[in-house]
Amino acid sequence: MKGYADRVSTVEEYYFSAKLREVNQMIADGKPVINLGIGSPDLSPDRSVIEALRSTSENQKAHGYQSYQGIPELRIAMAEFYLREYGVQLNPAKEILPLMGSKEGIMHLSMTFLNPGDQVLIPNPSYPTYASVSKLLGAVPIYYSLDLEKKGRPNLEELEKSDLSKVKIMWINYPHMPTGATGSVQILRDLVAFAKRHDIILLHDNPYSHILNPEPNSILSIPGAKEVALELNSLSKTFNMPGWRVGLLAGREDWIAAVIKVKSNMDSGMFLGIQKGAIAALNLGKNWFAELDENYQNRRKLVWKLAEKLGLSFSKDTAGLFVWCKVPNGKTADAMVDELLYEKNIFLTPGKIFGAEGQEYIRISLCMPEFKILEAINRIKS
Repeated sequence: MKGYADRVSTVEEYYFSAKLREVNQMIADGKPVINLGIGSPDLSPDRSVIEALRSTSENQKAHGYQSYQGIPELRIAMAEFYLREYGVQLNPAKEILPLMGSKEGIMHLSMTFLNPGDQVLIPNPSYPTYASVSKLLGAVPIYYSLDLEKKGRPNLEELEKSDLSKVKIMWINYPHMPTGATGSVQILRDLVAFAKRHDIILLHDNPYSHILNPEPNSILSIPGAKEVALELNSLSKTFNMPGWRVGLLAGREDWIAAVIKVKSNMDSGMFLGIQKGAIAALNLGKNWFAELDENYQNRRKLVWKLAEKLGLSFSKDTAGLFVWCKVPNGKTADAMVDELLYEKNIFLTPGKIFGAEGQEYIRISLCMPEFKILEAINRIKS
């Protein structure tokens, strides 16, 4: 054996891939672990979504290879969703590409645009996959900080002072994960102008726009954004379908066509039943989002109580599936996470996995029933 590819040494196994093995082993050993670490919705999809999958699966013709770009009905449903929810007009034939989850899209986009040595602007903290995929492709992550007092606005003025000549793409994410910073229309306008000035491609990862966020937005709603931006979106969080692996990429036609060149060499289309289920989800009305938010609002209030019991500080002016908490002075996030896991059987996520700016933070997920969060609170009391 002549050795692994050099790129393997540039990344570690994804944190949750490794950590959940440990957590699952603890559960198998009889430990009553409450998992408030991972953001995998525990609620079910709407019955119409499941029925669409079931009925399609019974059709003998549904089990063959599917189009690399998804069936036309799915792309139309995605375009209608964007028009209805964001006021964004998209050509379903040319400006939308269904994906097997937006995580897949991060790889496809990076492979489409990045050469070895290109630089990538990545928020700190942020979703670890932005950096790991960049490193796998030989690109160079350049981290920028966010002002959480200003809805997560990047310090663009400071970035302007640096050499941006090698920067090819910039990852942005509002509502932001893990902090929950909501962003704003003005921030998106500033980012579009910044990208135009420096010939940078903006890649907006937008899976949390309908979770505890009263004003869902898309960067493609900003005038001129289509010239410099693409947007990833996902049905995982919005419609409780994380295991279905359905997402989308939206934006300008020529960039979508370039991504298809990569994607079509890496998969053979999405199962028809999943596509039909996705169409049913995308056609759900406002009541779906209202009920979803009611669930998460109730859970978040309990998570706030849990955080207070732990002496953590946090902002309530946030969106998304998590509460981002700062550890008290004199303690470390790692020590608190380990103590809670091994002594209280409560799993929370250390902020360090999201970047250096997360070292003093812990992330708590809302993806757990209220009675389980109450149980966690009671364990802290004891």
